[in-house]
Amino acid sequence: MLSKDVIKELKKILGKGSVSTDREDCLCYSYDATNQRFLPDAVVFPASADEVAKILRLANIHEFPVTPRGAGSGFTGGSLPVNGGVVLSAEKLNRILEVDAENMLCVVEPGVVTCEVQECVEKHGLFYPPDPSSLKFSTIGGNIAECAGGPRALKYGVTKDYVLGLEVVLPTGDIINTGVRTVKGVVGYDLTRLIVGSEGTLGVVTKAALRLIPLPHDRKTMLALFSDMNDAARTVSSIIASRIIPSTLEFIDGECIRCVDDYLEMGFPEKLGAMLLIEVDGGRETVERDASSIKDICLKNGSVEVKTASKRKEVRALWNARRAISPSLARYKLHKINEDVVVPRNRIPELIAGVREIAGSRGLKVANFGHAGDGNIHVNILADRDKPGEMEKAEEAVKEIFRLTIGLGGSMSGEHGVGITKAPYLGMELDAAQIALMKRIKKAFDPRGILNPGKIFPVEED
Repeated sequence: MLSKDVIKELKKILGKGSVSTDREDCLCYSYDATNQRFLPDAVVFPASADEVAKILRLANIHEFPVTPRGAGSGFTGGSLPVNGGVVLSAEKLNRILEVDAENMLCVVEPGVVTCEVQECVEKHGLFYPPDPSSLKFSTIGGNIAECAGGPRALKYGVTKDYVLGLEVVLPTGDIINTGVRTVKGVVGYDLTRLIVGSEGTLGVVTKAALRLIPLPHDRKTMLALFSDMNDAARTVSSIIASRIIPSTLEFIDGECIRCVDDYLEMGFPEKLGAMLLIEVDGGRETVERDASSIKDICLKNGSVEVKTASKRKEVRALWNARRAISPSLARYKLHKINEDVVVPRNRIPELIAGVREIAGSRGLKVANFGHAGDGNIHVNILADRDKPGEMEKAEEAVKEIFRLTIGLGGSMSGEHGVGITKAPYLGMELDAAQIALMKRIKKAFDPRGILNPGKIFPVEED
């Protein structure tokens, strides 16, 4: 519990209206998309880097934990206050500070919602590609913390590829500026890349300079339907082998199709095994040529139908269906364990087959979808909490899926991070020397261990 003196100091730093210890407020900041709950002692709402610095200096003196939080949309528990203490919300740090169209960059605060950045820069004919499925409510700060990706990562890369520089408050309360606002810059260690993806354990981002690119002139969206899931998986490899790089190449299995169809009444044909949502962009001639080639590849690999969305309304409907997959799975009324494993693209068929075998041998339902173009598949294990032994089977399945993934040359997380849910499995992918080095880096940044403790590293190793 925080002492009354600490609460008093926090209110002195921020003002009474920006500090809350009310149970109702604390409950609102106690959970994320994992549906696990850890109640903080207080929630604070700083409005500047200076205020964040003062909070962290106070935390160092009194040694209470501080957990940075964006929108709380993460799937691995990165923003959960597992040790209580203070949740530091970025809600008031929500401004787009600058759009420099000439140098193709923008400067934003961490609490800005991802789609707001995209919509703002597109008015200038510019493009910010990272597009996590949560883009309508996730924030830039959270995207930076987890190095978020999304469907467009296949062609355009992930968040780290668009962060030029950061203003960061270190756990000690020092404020630093990393990176540059130029295309090149190699002076010293790349602290920007170190902070991106560090899950809020090394510092609190209070400002970010983001690289922008020209907005593509044209775009075409297609939906390829398959009766056999394996045909769809093989088609992904065939498209990439053809040297065509779509802006998105999404895989959706039959289980997900049925859930979405029931949820949104899309009218998909019955008994589909899978479908691919494909988008190409660029100049008009290139788009037409690539779309035609991809359609041919899909048909040659067993697609029963390839649809092309010709109107904006049709495109929106297809993407709404894609982004509705995760919530639609809740209609099973089962607990959903969402893992975002990633393998080399040509190993996707083996991954899908292996995941189905692992789940099926334990009598569990499994639903797979995700960014097949870059090998990042979201594996959803569905289990009944009320059925004795089922959750234990689900956890066993998760471990086996990670083992399968790493055996295929992949990684147990493509974009969700480690947080607390994957921390117990860290040693499956990283060796002891790597983990020890990472922990020394954490100690150098955060000698008192006050910033987002309990994340990434297994608790038993601390």
